[in-house]
Amino acid sequence: MTEGHRSGCPINLSLEVLGDRWSLIVIRDIIFGNRRHFRDLMTHSQEGIASNILATRLKTLLDEGIITRADDPTHKQKGIYSLTEKGIELLPVLAQLSAWGYKYLPVTEELGIRAKLLADGGPKLWAEFMDELREMHLGIKRKSKGPSVFAKLQAAYEAVVAKQKKK
Repeated sequence: MTEGHRSGCPINLSLEVLGDRWSLIVIRDIIFGNRRHFRDLMTHSQEGIASNILATRLKTLLDEGIITRADDPTHKQKGIYSLTEKGIELLPVLAQLSAWGYKYLPVTEELGIRAKLLADGGPKLWAEFMDELREMHLGIKRKSKGPSVFAKLQAAYEAVVAKQKKK
């Protein structure tokens, strides 16, 4: 057995980092909601994450090198969380997980639209989105100058929400 771990199995080791109730939700909110501050992550979580749980998960994600934290130049006590390359490379995992949930579970239309678009777009769309996330979080200019995947996903979500409000 690997020291400090139940086993050296890659699935086990991944679950030791990401398998709790909240870590992937925090990563989801950073990726799809562009929530980069503690308060945004806490107050905009539809699942209602508690501040102590959020703080613990952010520390774990920082310790594992999935996100980084930098001081916010506009406010000395705030930090800005960014994905690392390791965090950005979780996008295909989230896309596959959301596609599975969309197919087999009772997802809501507004929260399922991104999953549908990611599943329909497949690995090509994921690569474009990861390229965009590298620009947003790492400052690396995008290779493709096509339309923003983030904006496309957000617009689709907002269209569904607007349609539901009219009902």
